[in-house]
Amino acid sequence: MSKRILVISTSPRMGGNSETLADEFIKGAKEAGHETEKVCLYDKTIKFCKGCLACQETEACILHDDASAIVDRMRQADAVVFATPVYFYEMSGQLKTFLDRTNPLFPGEYSFRDIYLLATSADEAESSMDGAVKGIEGWISCFELARLAGVVRGTGADKKGDIRRLPETLTAAYEMGKNV
Repeated sequence: MSKRILVISTSPRMGGNSETLADEFIKGAKEAGHETEKVCLYDKTIKFCKGCLACQETEACILHDDASAIVDRMRQADAVVFATPVYFYEMSGQLKTFLDRTNPLFPGEYSFRDIYLLATSADEAESSMDGAVKGIEGWISCFELARLAGVVRGTGADKKGDIRRLPETLTAAYEMGKNV
């Protein structure tokens, strides 16, 4: 059965390592017959959540920027994929800022069930990703119908393009996309 997959690339670097993993995931998902869309945050304006909680009544944010349209796409997706570089052993600030803005999803209906994380780090230890995974798991815990369906850990990828030296990681992202 074909799924609608939304891939959100949160790297501030166009064509960065985590975005490259996202592209491999998309390639696998498309080959499996899924409908995919990629949104890159590097060219979007996303303001910080004000914590007003108006969205809990209206299911819409009071802030007017690019986040609202992305949240609406998330609401319709069967699967959501977050691609992030890991900085200081945590997800990128761009991803965290965006996740805070997904609060309008909480009180309403949403289609997504499977959440995937594609992460890259300069550090070569797989444990360097634990903070990012824990952060995504915390977000997922607010959506009782969703689950963390998979994680690709692209360790040892510091400079732009370094992920290309890790064919096993690229293959893992591709295979994950193919097996959504």
